[in-house]
Amino acid sequence: MTNNKLTSVVTGGAGFLGSHLCDFLVAQGHRVVCVDNLLTGNIENIARLRQCADFEFLEHDITHHLDLPGPVRFIFHFASPASPIDYLRLPIQTLKVGALGTHNALGLARAKGATLLLASTSEVYGDPLVHPQPESYWGNVNPIGPRGVYDEAKRFAEAITMAYHRSHGVSTRIVRIFNTYGPRMRHNDGRVVPAFIKQALSGRPLTVFGDGSQTRSFCYVDDLIRGIYALALSDMSDPVNIGNPREMSVLEFATKIIQLTGCATPIRYEPLPVDDPRVRQPDITRARELLHWSPQVDLEEGLGRTIDYFRQVFDGNGF
Repeated sequence: MTNNKLTSVVTGGAGFLGSHLCDFLVAQGHRVVCVDNLLTGNIENIARLRQCADFEFLEHDITHHLDLPGPVRFIFHFASPASPIDYLRLPIQTLKVGALGTHNALGLARAKGATLLLASTSEVYGDPLVHPQPESYWGNVNPIGPRGVYDEAKRFAEAITMAYHRSHGVSTRIVRIFNTYGPRMRHNDGRVVPAFIKQALSGRPLTVFGDGSQTRSFCYVDDLIRGIYALALSDMSDPVNIGNPREMSVLEFATKIIQLTGCATPIRYEPLPVDDPRVRQPDITRARELLHWSPQVDLEEGLGRTIDYFRQVFDGNGF
């Protein structure tokens, strides 16, 4: 590998978001070290990058100590189960990577004099009582509910990140990621976008929980990664929401998927999961003003790209 490039470490780099971030960083001229234990990541997501001289894959669990040779400029801490089906199946691992994993990533950042960017989540707002959600809102989280393992892991991760920033002078950034979609999502990860597309392409009813009136705001992955990189280059240590403020109900979204796939499948209603947020919409004023960032890919275009990706997966292997 060349030594005259910025080195960026991406934990969880073989996951959906992490692999897109690795792609972006390599394209920006970074040397990238991807760290992943492949618990929920997929080696196929980084298969093309592994042929690149400026990319290195390290199979490692970040809940254990990590040391790397040479200088490091950025650490992007993305390691964590990130969908309900994963963190309900892996509650202890989710809590450990939020606590021990973040601690180890911060320790590496401190040792290297690197900037650490924490991938936090809109889930820190829980089932919000303020709408849309600004970064100043402290949230409404059930700490002992089934979703609490993810929500509280990320809330702790934010707290320890700010503690390292204040106590040790570590350069840190915190991005609160709202619902994001795009190619490389796992078709069986339980999130609404792959679930609806998979069901539509398979000719099965789309499963809507509750009456479908709960809202989400969907951001295409390319827009998200662009915002994350802008945050990494900024000097903003307080959390920043990155997401698309276009809000729609889950039922409206299901109808949109049926329209765009051209698959006339019915909708099936099932009981709402425990602690499922009723609303979710980012206030992105801070990102607009400080990062000069806003989403550029509209929903129809982004969904078209994502549906094309899943059609290829379906044609190649089935679901």
